[in-house]
Amino acid sequence: MSADAITPVFVRLKLSLLRNGLRQSGGRKAAYITSAVFALLFAALQLIGLIALRGHAHAESVVVLAVAVLGLGWAVMPLFFPSGDETLDPTRLVMLPLRPRPLVRALLTASLVGIGPLFTLCLLAGSVIAVARGGAAFAVGVVAVGLALLVCVALARAVAAANVRLLTSRKGRDLAVLSGLVIAIGAQIVNFGAQRIGASGLGELDPAAGILQWVPPASAIGAVHAVSEGSYGLAAAQLALTAGALAALLALWSRHLTRLMTSPDGSTLPGAESAAKERSSTGLGRLLPPGRTGTVMERVLRYVWRDPKIKAAWVTSLAIGLIVPVFNAWQGTGSVYFACFAAGMLGIQMYNQFGQDTSAFWIVAMTISSTRDAYVELRARAYALLLITLPYATLVTVLTTAMLGDWRRLPEALGLSFALLGAMLATGAWTSARFPYSIPQEGYKNVAPGQTGLAWISIFGGMMAAALLCAPVIALTIWLNVSADGDAWTWLLLPVGTAYGAALTAAGLKLAAPQTARRLPEILAAVSKG
Repeated sequence: MSADAITPVFVRLKLSLLRNGLRQSGGRKAAYITSAVFALLFAALQLIGLIALRGHAHAESVVVLAVAVLGLGWAVMPLFFPSGDETLDPTRLVMLPLRPRPLVRALLTASLVGIGPLFTLCLLAGSVIAVARGGAAFAVGVVAVGLALLVCVALARAVAAANVRLLTSRKGRDLAVLSGLVIAIGAQIVNFGAQRIGASGLGELDPAAGILQWVPPASAIGAVHAVSEGSYGLAAAQLALTAGALAALLALWSRHLTRLMTSPDGSTLPGAESAAKERSSTGLGRLLPPGRTGTVMERVLRYVWRDPKIKAAWVTSLAIGLIVPVFNAWQGTGSVYFACFAAGMLGIQMYNQFGQDTSAFWIVAMTISSTRDAYVELRARAYALLLITLPYATLVTVLTTAMLGDWRRLPEALGLSFALLGAMLATGAWTSARFPYSIPQEGYKNVAPGQTGLAWISIFGGMMAAALLCAPVIALTIWLNVSADGDAWTWLLLPVGTAYGAALTAAGLKLAAPQTARRLPEILAAVSKG
Protein backbone atom coordinates (compact mmCIF):
# COMPACT_ATOMS: atom_id res chain seq x y z
CA MET A 1 0.00 0.00 0.00
CA SER A 2 1.40 3.41 -0.99
CA ALA A 3 1.95 6.30 1.36
CA ASP A 4 -0.63 8.38 -0.52
CA ALA A 5 -3.25 5.73 0.21
CA ILE A 6 -2.54 5.14 3.89
CA THR A 7 -1.73 8.69 4.99
CA PRO A 8 -5.39 9.87 5.10
CA VAL A 9 -6.28 6.66 6.95
CA PHE A 10 -3.72 7.34 9.67
CA VAL A 11 -4.82 10.96 10.02
CA ARG A 12 -8.42 9.80 10.51
CA LEU A 13 -7.17 7.16 12.94
CA LYS A 14 -5.40 9.81 15.01
CA LEU A 15 -8.54 11.96 15.08
CA SER A 16 -10.64 8.94 16.06
CA LEU A 17 -8.27 8.08 18.92
CA LEU A 18 -8.52 11.63 20.24
CA ARG A 19 -12.31 11.70 19.89
CA ASN A 20 -12.90 8.28 21.46
CA GLY A 21 -10.53 9.06 24.31
CA LEU A 22 -12.58 12.14 25.18
CA ARG A 23 -15.77 10.08 25.16
CA GLN A 24 -14.57 7.82 27.97
CA SER A 25 -15.55 10.21 30.76
CA GLY A 26 -16.61 13.78 31.36
CA GLY A 27 -13.64 14.32 33.63
CA ARG A 28 -11.18 13.31 30.94
CA LYS A 29 -12.90 15.59 28.42
CA ALA A 30 -12.82 18.51 30.85
CA ALA A 31 -9.14 17.89 31.65
CA TYR A 32 -8.23 17.73 27.95
CA ILE A 33 -10.17 20.87 27.06
CA THR A 34 -8.72 22.75 30.03
CA SER A 35 -5.15 21.72 29.19
CA ALA A 36 -5.73 22.60 25.53
CA VAL A 37 -7.04 26.05 26.41
CA PHE A 38 -4.12 26.77 28.74
CA ALA A 39 -1.58 25.44 26.21
CA LEU A 40 -3.01 27.54 23.39
CA LEU A 41 -3.27 30.59 25.63
CA PHE A 42 0.37 30.17 26.63
CA ALA A 43 1.30 29.68 22.98
CA ALA A 44 -0.52 32.89 22.03
CA LEU A 45 1.17 34.87 24.80
CA GLN A 46 4.51 33.38 23.81
CA LEU A 47 3.90 34.35 20.19
CA ILE A 48 3.13 37.93 21.22
CA GLY A 49 6.24 38.03 23.40
CA LEU A 50 8.47 36.79 20.58
CA ILE A 51 7.01 39.33 18.17
CA ALA A 52 7.72 42.03 20.76
CA LEU A 53 11.39 40.98 20.65
CA ARG A 54 11.61 42.04 17.01
CA GLY A 55 14.40 44.55 16.64
CA HIS A 56 16.05 43.71 19.96
CA ALA A 57 19.82 43.31 19.82
CA HIS A 58 19.73 39.85 21.42
CA ALA A 59 16.52 38.53 19.85
CA GLU A 60 18.41 35.84 17.92
CA SER A 61 19.95 34.42 21.09
CA VAL A 62 16.57 34.18 22.80
CA VAL A 63 14.77 32.44 19.94
CA VAL A 64 17.64 30.05 19.17
CA LEU A 65 17.75 28.92 22.79
CA ALA A 66 13.97 28.65 22.92
CA VAL A 67 13.84 26.40 19.84
CA ALA A 68 16.73 24.30 21.14
CA VAL A 69 14.88 23.72 24.43
CA LEU A 70 11.75 22.93 22.44
CA GLY A 71 13.62 20.27 20.48
CA LEU A 72 14.94 18.78 23.73
CA GLY A 73 11.39 18.63 25.03
CA TRP A 74 10.25 16.69 21.96
CA ALA A 75 13.15 14.27 22.43
CA VAL A 76 12.38 13.40 26.06
CA MET A 77 8.59 13.49 25.82
CA PRO A 78 8.22 9.81 24.79
CA LEU A 79 10.48 8.73 27.68
CA PHE A 80 8.52 10.57 30.36
CA PHE A 81 5.02 10.09 28.97
CA PRO A 82 5.04 6.78 27.08
CA SER A 83 1.28 6.32 27.54
CA GLY A 84 0.37 9.87 26.56
CA ASP A 85 -0.24 9.01 22.88
CA GLU A 86 -1.38 5.56 21.75
CA THR A 87 0.06 6.16 18.28
CA LEU A 88 3.57 6.33 19.72
CA ASP A 89 3.55 2.52 19.93
CA PRO A 90 4.15 1.15 16.41
CA THR A 91 4.03 -2.45 17.66
CA ARG A 92 0.23 -2.17 17.40
CA LEU A 93 0.70 -2.20 13.61
CA VAL A 94 3.02 -5.19 13.23
CA MET A 95 0.27 -7.49 11.94
CA LEU A 96 -0.71 -5.12 9.14
CA PRO A 97 0.80 -5.51 5.62
CA LEU A 98 2.61 -2.16 5.70
CA ARG A 99 6.08 -1.32 4.46
CA PRO A 100 8.27 0.88 6.68
CA ARG A 101 8.79 3.80 4.30
CA PRO A 102 5.09 4.50 3.55
CA LEU A 103 4.35 3.88 7.22
CA VAL A 104 6.90 6.50 8.27
CA ARG A 105 5.33 9.09 6.00
CA ALA A 106 1.83 8.31 7.20
CA LEU A 107 2.78 8.36 10.87
CA LEU A 108 4.76 11.58 10.42
CA THR A 109 1.73 13.28 8.87
CA ALA A 110 -0.60 11.96 11.59
CA SER A 111 1.83 13.19 14.23
CA LEU A 112 1.22 16.77 13.09
CA VAL A 113 -2.32 16.52 14.49
CA GLY A 114 -2.53 17.62 18.12
CA ILE A 115 -1.90 20.38 20.62
CA GLY A 116 1.86 19.78 20.78
CA PRO A 117 2.52 20.43 17.07
CA LEU A 118 0.26 23.50 17.13
CA PHE A 119 2.12 24.88 20.15
CA THR A 120 5.42 24.21 18.39
CA LEU A 121 4.20 25.92 15.24
CA CYS A 122 3.26 29.05 17.20
CA LEU A 123 6.68 29.22 18.84
CA LEU A 124 8.52 28.68 15.56
CA ALA A 125 6.42 31.27 13.76
CA GLY A 126 7.06 33.80 16.52
CA SER A 127 10.79 33.05 16.38
CA VAL A 128 10.90 33.70 12.65
CA ILE A 129 8.99 36.98 13.00
CA ALA A 130 11.37 38.06 15.78
CA VAL A 131 14.54 37.72 13.66
CA ALA A 132 13.42 38.00 10.01
CA ARG A 133 14.07 41.25 8.15
CA GLY A 134 13.20 41.49 4.49
CA GLY A 135 11.23 39.38 2.03
CA ALA A 136 14.02 36.84 1.52
CA ALA A 137 14.27 36.18 5.26
CA PHE A 138 10.53 35.61 5.55
CA ALA A 139 10.60 33.27 2.54
CA VAL A 140 13.39 31.26 4.15
CA GLY A 141 11.43 31.45 7.40
CA VAL A 142 8.51 29.53 5.87
CA VAL A 143 10.89 26.72 4.90
CA ALA A 144 12.65 26.90 8.28
CA VAL A 145 9.40 26.58 10.21
CA GLY A 146 8.38 23.50 8.22
CA LEU A 147 11.79 21.85 8.60
CA ALA A 148 12.04 22.61 12.33
CA LEU A 149 8.54 21.30 13.01
CA LEU A 150 9.23 18.07 11.10
CA VAL A 151 12.55 17.62 12.92
CA CYS A 152 10.81 17.93 16.30
CA VAL A 153 8.11 15.42 15.41
CA ALA A 154 10.53 12.98 13.74
CA LEU A 155 12.84 13.22 16.75
CA ALA A 156 10.02 12.24 19.12
CA ARG A 157 9.00 9.37 16.83
CA ALA A 158 12.52 8.05 16.43
CA VAL A 159 13.12 8.08 20.18
CA ALA A 160 9.80 6.33 20.78
CA ALA A 161 10.50 3.66 18.15
CA ALA A 162 14.01 3.06 19.48
CA ASN A 163 12.72 2.55 23.03
CA VAL A 164 9.21 1.19 22.50
CA ARG A 165 10.04 -2.30 23.78
CA LEU A 166 11.45 -0.79 26.93
CA LEU A 167 8.74 1.84 27.37
CA THR A 168 5.88 -0.67 27.09
CA SER A 169 7.44 -3.03 29.66
CA ARG A 170 6.89 -2.76 33.41
CA LYS A 171 10.47 -1.74 34.13
CA GLY A 172 10.50 0.66 31.22
CA ARG A 173 7.56 2.61 32.59
CA ASP A 174 9.70 3.35 35.61
CA LEU A 175 11.51 5.90 33.41
CA ALA A 176 8.60 8.23 34.09
CA VAL A 177 9.89 8.71 37.63
CA LEU A 178 12.68 10.81 36.16
CA SER A 179 10.14 13.44 35.16
CA GLY A 180 9.86 14.68 38.73
CA LEU A 181 13.63 14.93 39.02
CA VAL A 182 14.01 16.73 35.69
CA ILE A 183 11.20 19.16 36.49
CA ALA A 184 12.67 19.92 39.90
CA ILE A 185 16.18 20.45 38.55
CA GLY A 186 14.93 22.31 35.50
CA ALA A 187 12.85 24.72 37.57
CA GLN A 188 15.85 25.63 39.72
CA ILE A 189 18.13 26.00 36.68
CA VAL A 190 15.58 28.28 35.02
CA ASN A 191 15.28 30.28 38.24
CA PHE A 192 19.04 30.59 38.54
CA GLY A 193 19.37 31.54 34.87
CA ALA A 194 16.61 34.12 35.13
CA GLN A 195 18.39 35.76 38.06
CA ARG A 196 21.65 35.87 36.14
CA ILE A 197 19.95 37.34 33.09
CA GLY A 198 18.09 39.87 35.25
CA ALA A 199 21.40 41.01 36.71
CA SER A 200 23.53 40.98 33.55
CA GLY A 201 21.07 41.27 30.65
CA LEU A 202 20.27 39.07 27.63
CA GLY A 203 23.86 39.27 26.48
CA GLU A 204 24.57 36.32 28.80
CA LEU A 205 22.77 34.11 26.24
CA ASP A 206 24.97 34.96 23.26
CA PRO A 207 27.76 32.35 23.82
CA ALA A 208 25.30 29.47 24.20
CA ALA A 209 23.23 30.66 21.24
CA GLY A 210 26.36 30.83 19.09
CA ILE A 211 26.84 27.09 19.59
CA LEU A 212 23.19 26.01 19.46
CA GLN A 213 22.56 27.79 16.15
CA TRP A 214 24.34 24.81 14.57
CA VAL A 215 22.20 22.23 16.36
CA PRO A 216 18.91 21.25 14.65
CA PRO A 217 16.14 22.35 14.92
CA ALA A 218 17.59 25.65 16.23
CA SER A 219 19.82 25.80 13.12
CA ALA A 220 16.73 26.48 10.98
CA ILE A 221 16.01 29.67 12.94
CA GLY A 222 19.69 30.56 12.75
CA ALA A 223 19.37 30.40 8.95
CA VAL A 224 16.58 32.99 9.02
CA HIS A 225 18.76 35.37 11.02
CA ALA A 226 21.70 34.72 8.69
CA VAL A 227 19.60 35.72 5.66
CA SER A 228 18.52 38.88 7.49
CA GLU A 229 22.21 39.71 7.95
CA GLY A 230 22.98 38.98 4.29
CA SER A 231 25.00 35.80 5.03
CA TYR A 232 23.37 33.57 2.40
CA GLY A 233 26.08 30.94 2.43
CA LEU A 234 25.80 30.54 6.20
CA ALA A 235 22.02 30.31 5.90
CA ALA A 236 22.27 27.61 3.22
CA ALA A 237 24.61 25.58 5.42
CA GLN A 238 22.27 25.82 8.40
CA LEU A 239 19.23 24.86 6.33
CA ALA A 240 21.16 21.95 4.83
CA LEU A 241 22.16 20.82 8.32
CA THR A 242 18.51 20.89 9.42
CA ALA A 243 17.37 18.99 6.32
CA GLY A 244 20.14 16.45 6.83
CA ALA A 245 19.09 15.94 10.45
CA LEU A 246 15.51 15.35 9.30
CA ALA A 247 16.64 12.78 6.72
CA ALA A 248 18.81 11.01 9.31
CA LEU A 249 15.97 10.89 11.84
CA LEU A 250 13.56 9.50 9.25
CA ALA A 251 16.09 6.84 8.24
CA LEU A 252 16.68 5.92 11.89
CA TRP A 253 12.96 5.78 12.51
CA SER A 254 12.43 3.55 9.44
CA ARG A 255 15.20 1.18 10.55
CA HIS A 256 13.72 0.80 14.02
CA LEU A 257 10.27 0.21 12.54
CA THR A 258 11.69 -2.54 10.35
CA ARG A 259 13.34 -4.16 13.37
CA LEU A 260 10.16 -3.91 15.45
CA MET A 261 8.05 -5.56 12.76
CA THR A 262 10.45 -8.39 12.00
CA SER A 263 12.06 -9.33 15.33
CA PRO A 264 10.57 -10.96 18.46
CA ASP A 265 10.19 -9.05 21.71
CA GLY A 266 12.76 -10.24 24.21
CA SER A 267 13.07 -7.04 26.23
CA THR A 268 11.02 -8.30 29.13
CA LEU A 269 12.56 -11.78 29.36
CA PRO A 270 15.35 -11.77 31.95
CA GLY A 271 18.12 -14.26 31.63
CA ALA A 272 17.93 -17.39 33.73
CA GLU A 273 21.14 -16.49 35.46
CA SER A 274 19.96 -13.02 36.51
CA ALA A 275 16.58 -14.39 37.64
CA ALA A 276 18.25 -17.04 39.78
CA LYS A 277 20.56 -14.42 41.22
CA GLU A 278 17.59 -12.22 42.14
CA ARG A 279 15.79 -15.16 43.78
CA SER A 280 18.81 -16.11 45.84
CA SER A 281 19.62 -12.54 46.94
CA THR A 282 18.71 -12.13 50.60
CA GLY A 283 21.33 -9.54 51.58
CA LEU A 284 18.74 -6.91 52.50
CA GLY A 285 16.87 -9.27 54.79
CA ARG A 286 20.02 -10.24 56.67
CA LEU A 287 20.73 -6.59 57.54
CA LEU A 288 17.28 -5.92 59.01
CA PRO A 289 15.90 -6.85 62.46
CA PRO A 290 14.34 -10.31 62.83
CA GLY A 291 10.62 -10.98 63.07
CA ARG A 292 7.77 -8.85 61.83
CA THR A 293 9.72 -5.61 62.08
CA GLY A 294 12.36 -6.73 59.57
CA THR A 295 9.75 -8.26 57.26
CA VAL A 296 7.69 -5.06 57.13
CA MET A 297 10.80 -2.92 56.62
CA GLU A 298 11.94 -5.10 53.72
CA ARG A 299 8.47 -4.93 52.15
CA VAL A 300 8.37 -1.13 52.40
CA LEU A 301 11.86 -0.75 50.92
CA ARG A 302 11.01 -3.10 48.08
CA TYR A 303 7.91 -1.03 47.33
CA VAL A 304 10.10 2.08 47.15
CA TRP A 305 12.40 0.36 44.67
CA ARG A 306 9.84 -1.48 42.53
CA ASP A 307 6.54 0.41 42.55
CA PRO A 308 6.65 3.16 39.88
CA LYS A 309 4.43 5.63 41.72
CA ILE A 310 6.11 5.21 45.09
CA LYS A 311 9.49 5.48 43.40
CA ALA A 312 8.36 8.64 41.59
CA ALA A 313 7.31 10.24 44.89
CA TRP A 314 10.63 9.34 46.52
CA VAL A 315 12.73 10.56 43.58
CA THR A 316 10.88 13.89 43.52
CA SER A 317 11.20 14.34 47.28
CA LEU A 318 14.89 13.46 47.26
CA ALA A 319 15.53 15.87 44.41
CA ILE A 320 13.63 18.84 45.83
CA GLY A 321 15.00 18.22 49.31
CA LEU A 322 18.52 18.57 47.92
CA ILE A 323 17.98 21.19 45.22
CA VAL A 324 16.21 23.88 47.26
CA PRO A 325 18.91 24.32 49.96
CA VAL A 326 21.89 23.63 47.68
CA PHE A 327 20.83 25.98 44.88
CA ASN A 328 20.03 28.75 47.31
CA ALA A 329 23.37 28.25 49.04
CA TRP A 330 25.11 28.24 45.66
CA GLN A 331 23.54 31.60 44.80
CA GLY A 332 24.59 33.01 48.18
CA THR A 333 20.98 33.73 49.20
CA GLY A 334 20.35 30.61 51.29
CA SER A 335 20.42 29.69 54.95
CA VAL A 336 21.35 26.53 56.81
CA TYR A 337 17.71 26.30 57.88
CA PHE A 338 16.76 25.63 54.24
CA ALA A 339 18.24 22.16 54.84
CA CYS A 340 15.02 21.34 56.72
CA PHE A 341 13.46 20.94 53.25
CA ALA A 342 15.13 17.54 53.07
CA ALA A 343 13.49 16.28 56.26
CA GLY A 344 10.17 17.89 55.32
CA MET A 345 10.00 16.43 51.81
CA LEU A 346 10.95 12.93 52.96
CA GLY A 347 8.64 13.08 55.98
CA ILE A 348 5.72 13.39 53.55
CA GLN A 349 6.35 9.76 52.54
CA MET A 350 4.92 8.66 55.91
CA TYR A 351 1.49 9.98 54.97
CA ASN A 352 -1.08 7.54 53.55
CA GLN A 353 1.07 4.51 54.35
CA PHE A 354 -1.76 2.04 53.81
CA GLY A 355 -2.94 3.70 50.59
CA GLN A 356 0.46 2.98 49.07
CA ASP A 357 -0.29 -0.73 49.45
CA THR A 358 -3.48 -0.30 47.32
CA SER A 359 -5.71 -3.40 47.26
CA ALA A 360 -2.83 -5.58 48.53
CA PHE A 361 -3.41 -4.05 51.97
CA TRP A 362 -5.91 -6.82 52.70
CA ILE A 363 -2.96 -9.20 53.11
CA VAL A 364 -1.45 -6.87 55.71
CA ALA A 365 -4.86 -6.42 57.37
CA MET A 366 -5.15 -10.18 57.90
CA THR A 367 -2.00 -10.07 60.06
CA ILE A 368 -3.30 -7.29 62.36
CA SER A 369 -5.48 -8.66 65.12
CA SER A 370 -4.58 -6.35 68.00
CA THR A 371 -3.29 -2.90 68.84
CA ARG A 372 0.15 -4.42 69.39
CA ASP A 373 0.20 -5.81 65.84
CA ALA A 374 -0.81 -2.41 64.46
CA TYR A 375 1.88 -0.69 66.51
CA VAL A 376 4.63 -3.04 65.27
CA GLU A 377 3.42 -2.56 61.68
CA LEU A 378 3.50 1.24 61.92
CA ARG A 379 6.78 1.26 63.81
CA ALA A 380 8.47 -0.91 61.18
CA ARG A 381 7.22 1.39 58.41
CA ALA A 382 8.65 4.38 60.29
CA TYR A 383 11.96 2.54 60.73
CA ALA A 384 12.13 1.86 56.98
CA LEU A 385 11.67 5.57 56.25
CA LEU A 386 14.23 6.55 58.87
CA LEU A 387 16.73 4.20 57.24
CA ILE A 388 16.75 6.60 54.28
CA THR A 389 15.68 9.93 55.71
CA LEU A 390 18.07 10.22 58.67
CA PRO A 391 21.34 9.89 56.70
CA TYR A 392 19.91 11.88 53.79
CA ALA A 393 18.76 14.80 55.96
CA THR A 394 22.13 14.78 57.72
CA LEU A 395 24.00 14.78 54.42
CA VAL A 396 21.97 17.67 52.97
CA THR A 397 22.38 19.71 56.16
CA VAL A 398 26.15 19.19 56.26
CA LEU A 399 26.48 19.97 52.54
CA THR A 400 24.42 23.16 52.86
CA THR A 401 26.43 24.25 55.89
CA ALA A 402 29.71 23.58 54.07
CA MET A 403 28.62 25.63 51.05
CA LEU A 404 27.63 28.55 53.28
CA GLY A 405 30.60 28.13 55.62
CA ASP A 406 28.32 28.61 58.63
CA TRP A 407 29.47 25.65 60.73
CA ARG A 408 28.37 27.30 63.98
CA ARG A 409 24.72 26.71 63.04
CA LEU A 410 25.12 23.06 62.04
CA PRO A 411 23.90 21.62 65.41
CA GLU A 412 20.75 23.73 65.47
CA ALA A 413 19.97 23.02 61.81
CA LEU A 414 20.32 19.27 62.43
CA GLY A 415 18.23 19.52 65.59
CA LEU A 416 15.43 21.32 63.74
CA SER A 417 15.57 18.78 60.89
CA PHE A 418 15.30 15.82 63.25
CA ALA A 419 12.47 17.44 65.23
CA LEU A 420 10.56 18.16 62.00
CA LEU A 421 11.13 14.62 60.76
CA GLY A 422 9.83 13.18 64.04
CA ALA A 423 6.76 15.40 63.94
CA MET A 424 5.95 14.37 60.37
CA LEU A 425 6.40 10.68 61.17
CA ALA A 426 4.00 11.11 64.11
CA THR A 427 1.32 12.99 62.19
CA GLY A 428 1.82 10.77 59.14
CA ALA A 429 1.15 7.62 61.16
CA TRP A 430 -2.01 9.12 62.66
CA THR A 431 -3.42 10.49 59.39
CA SER A 432 -2.62 7.19 57.62
CA ALA A 433 -5.02 5.49 60.03
CA ARG A 434 -7.59 8.28 60.19
CA PHE A 435 -7.71 9.58 56.60
CA PRO A 436 -6.55 6.80 54.23
CA TYR A 437 -7.20 7.13 50.49
CA SER A 438 -6.55 5.04 47.41
CA ILE A 439 -3.78 5.62 44.86
CA PRO A 440 -4.81 4.41 41.35
CA GLN A 441 -2.29 2.00 39.89
CA GLU A 442 -2.88 3.08 36.30
CA GLY A 443 -2.40 6.54 34.82
CA TYR A 444 -0.83 9.58 36.44
CA LYS A 445 -3.43 10.32 39.11
CA ASN A 446 -2.32 9.98 42.72
CA VAL A 447 -5.79 10.12 44.28
CA ALA A 448 -8.85 8.04 43.39
CA PRO A 449 -11.96 10.02 42.25
CA GLY A 450 -14.02 11.24 45.19
CA GLN A 451 -11.14 11.10 47.68
CA THR A 452 -9.43 14.41 46.95
CA GLY A 453 -10.75 15.93 50.19
CA LEU A 454 -9.29 13.04 52.20
CA ALA A 455 -5.91 13.54 50.53
CA TRP A 456 -5.90 17.27 51.33
CA ILE A 457 -6.82 16.64 54.96
CA SER A 458 -4.24 13.89 55.31
CA ILE A 459 -1.28 15.68 53.76
CA PHE A 460 -1.79 19.38 54.34
CA GLY A 461 -3.59 18.96 57.66
CA GLY A 462 -0.83 16.66 58.85
CA MET A 463 1.88 19.08 57.70
CA MET A 464 0.26 21.97 59.56
CA ALA A 465 0.01 19.82 62.69
CA ALA A 466 3.68 18.85 62.32
CA ALA A 467 4.64 22.52 62.09
CA LEU A 468 2.72 23.26 65.30
CA LEU A 469 4.36 20.32 67.06
CA CYS A 470 7.77 21.73 66.13
CA ALA A 471 6.93 25.12 67.64
CA PRO A 472 8.78 24.48 70.95
CA VAL A 473 12.06 23.65 69.20
CA ILE A 474 11.63 26.61 66.83
CA ALA A 475 10.94 28.92 69.77
CA LEU A 476 14.00 27.61 71.62
CA THR A 477 16.14 28.19 68.52
CA ILE A 478 14.93 31.78 68.19
CA TRP A 479 15.43 32.47 71.88
CA LEU A 480 19.01 31.16 71.89
CA ASN A 481 19.88 33.19 68.80
CA VAL A 482 18.52 36.50 70.13
CA SER A 483 19.72 36.18 73.71
CA ALA A 484 23.03 37.75 74.69
CA ASP A 485 24.82 34.57 75.74
CA GLY A 486 22.70 32.10 73.74
CA ASP A 487 25.39 31.33 71.15
CA ALA A 488 27.30 29.31 73.71
CA TRP A 489 24.30 26.97 74.15
CA THR A 490 23.04 26.48 70.60
CA TRP A 491 24.82 23.13 70.42
CA LEU A 492 22.14 21.84 72.81
CA LEU A 493 19.59 22.09 69.99
CA LEU A 494 21.03 18.95 68.37
CA PRO A 495 20.35 16.57 71.31
CA VAL A 496 17.16 18.41 72.23
CA GLY A 497 15.79 18.30 68.68
CA THR A 498 16.77 14.66 68.29
CA ALA A 499 15.15 13.61 71.58
CA TYR A 500 12.06 15.70 70.88
CA GLY A 501 11.64 14.20 67.41
CA ALA A 502 12.03 10.66 68.77
CA ALA A 503 9.47 11.35 71.50
CA LEU A 504 6.99 12.74 68.95
CA THR A 505 7.43 9.70 66.74
CA ALA A 506 6.85 7.30 69.63
CA ALA A 507 3.77 9.23 70.77
CA GLY A 508 2.35 9.39 67.25
CA LEU A 509 2.77 5.64 66.76
CA LYS A 510 1.12 4.94 70.12
CA LEU A 511 -1.87 7.12 69.20
CA ALA A 512 -2.17 5.72 65.66
CA ALA A 513 -1.98 2.03 66.61
CA PRO A 514 -5.45 1.73 68.25
CA GLN A 515 -6.95 3.78 65.42
CA THR A 516 -5.45 1.38 62.91
CA ALA A 517 -6.62 -1.76 64.72
CA ARG A 518 -10.13 -0.39 65.23
CA ARG A 519 -10.62 1.02 61.72
CA LEU A 520 -9.18 -1.84 59.65
CA PRO A 521 -12.39 -2.44 57.62
CA GLU A 522 -12.75 1.27 56.81
CA ILE A 523 -9.07 1.55 55.88
CA LEU A 524 -9.30 -1.51 53.63
CA ALA A 525 -12.39 -0.14 51.88
CA ALA A 526 -10.78 3.28 51.39
CA VAL A 527 -7.46 2.10 49.97
CA SER A 528 -9.11 -0.46 47.66
CA LYS A 529 -11.46 2.07 46.06
CA GLY A 530 -9.21 2.90 43.12
